[in-house]
Amino acid sequence: MNDKPLIVQSDKTMLLDVHHSEAEACRADLVRFCELIKSPEHVHTYALSAISLWNAASSGVTSEEICEKLTFWSRFPISESVLFYINDIASRFGKVVLTESEDPQYYQLEVKTERIRSEIMARKAIAKLMIVKSNRSFLIEKYNRGEVKLQLIKMGYPVDDRIVLEKGIPVEMAMCEKTKGGKTFSVRPYQTQAAQALLGDQGPGCGYGTIVLPCGSGKTVVGMTIMSQLKTRTLIVTTNVAAVHQWISEILDKMTLTQQQIGEYTGEKKDPREVTVCTYQVLTYRPDKDGPFPHLELLTKGQWGLIIYDEVHMLPAPVFKITAELQAVYRVGLTATLVREDGREDEVFSLVGPKRFDVPWNELQQQGFIATAYCSEIRLDLPTDMEIPYAIANKREKYRIASENPLKLDVVKGLVARHPDDYILIIGQYIKQLESIAAEFKLPIITGSTPNAKREELYRAFKEGESHILVVSKVANFAIDLPDASVAIQVSGTFGSRSEEAQRLGRILRPKNRSSFFYSVVTRYSTEEEFAANRQKFLAEQGYSYDIEVWEN
Repeated sequence: MNDKPLIVQSDKTMLLDVHHSEAEACRADLVRFCELIKSPEHVHTYALSAISLWNAASSGVTSEEICEKLTFWSRFPISESVLFYINDIASRFGKVVLTESEDPQYYQLEVKTERIRSEIMARKAIAKLMIVKSNRSFLIEKYNRGEVKLQLIKMGYPVDDRIVLEKGIPVEMAMCEKTKGGKTFSVRPYQTQAAQALLGDQGPGCGYGTIVLPCGSGKTVVGMTIMSQLKTRTLIVTTNVAAVHQWISEILDKMTLTQQQIGEYTGEKKDPREVTVCTYQVLTYRPDKDGPFPHLELLTKGQWGLIIYDEVHMLPAPVFKITAELQAVYRVGLTATLVREDGREDEVFSLVGPKRFDVPWNELQQQGFIATAYCSEIRLDLPTDMEIPYAIANKREKYRIASENPLKLDVVKGLVARHPDDYILIIGQYIKQLESIAAEFKLPIITGSTPNAKREELYRAFKEGESHILVVSKVANFAIDLPDASVAIQVSGTFGSRSEEAQRLGRILRPKNRSSFFYSVVTRYSTEEEFAANRQKFLAEQGYSYDIEVWEN
């Protein structure tokens, strides 16, 4: 028998023997064009999907290369139906191309085959947006550009948008060679590569897309590098006010822009300037649930030459519609994970752009750009007096009872004692649970209701060593720079959210002179254990494994 680590099945799933000597090399190939589905101790399951294949194709991985890699790693011959699927789906990227038209009111859509033309014309929702020009060419009105791309990807035909993007209003800016504090600064090689992969020669098909990099690897610097090359009026959209202030601080520290050129647009302050940083929340705010979104005009009427969507996997639904209208603007999505819990990855692909660059987490770890991290799942029993309430509860209530297991407090105390010299984040989903932990350690707690000024004061105290434990709710999942944090203790999470697991690990990945530890505390023999297995998929895909530790009370 062929001694290879992979079994490719006819349902387009793949089983990877993680104990095989070549498993890591095989996994590094798989993540370029597959998605991880399950990751128990011995065998990981991957699957091919349209989005994973189109992302691979858009970044230059051919269907032939995918088939060659799978054939090389597969223990048994691969079903012809699987090879056909790969060639069919991957080759669809590039079968529908959007280009300029001689008529300035329209764009031209060209399809490569008669079959695709017939499929398009049979769909009334999209056919009504098209004007037949010739046998395989259509005209579409410019304002329908995003809608046509969205409709076509839903049909299974991602559009290769080859229209040169419009240059925005010029704003002179550059990266600094020294920070404002006098430290030597240079853009890392992979950050330069990421920016170059997005911008290309700034010709047809360039200037838009998604960049996937680990938390702690400097996605903000990638955004600033793109800004410095385009030198244009820029809007940066991020997750919360703390992240807005962090972006502004980084720009002032590492770019030639002045305080007068950078504006904040949040619930607290609305001051748009040449470079403006805002939150998703302010864009999607409306006074009542059926009314208009008064601040979305910031996107459409700001005359931006570049829009940066920070944590693009969090892009809210109302912003998708506006993003569809902003197809002529240079745009980049920054994220550590393409996983969206609402399944709208295809909309990110078509409206923001396909994946242009990613780099394996463990590769940056080996190079010292992010910290070495060890992940452990701590399992403990439910108290005896809670077993009957748990047994008769519905599934949602079961999850909450297991998540708020009061015995977790003893685990947290033990883990804190295990790391007396580390900076520790205690992260959870449920406020009462976090309040009891904060009371035990006589610490304040940061939640969504904590005023922004108070949050930033607590973050500052942690950064400057005045405190070494922070108790935080899910507000700390995103875009918070706490470089000295080296231990994260997760006491509860948002059901099976893979992206949240990645973001929480990311809080402790800033490079430092010590290893980092990520603990997930889980009630065993409960629904929380099932959801924890799903949460860990993404990290397993990045090469991390969880040690299991049973906590004896």
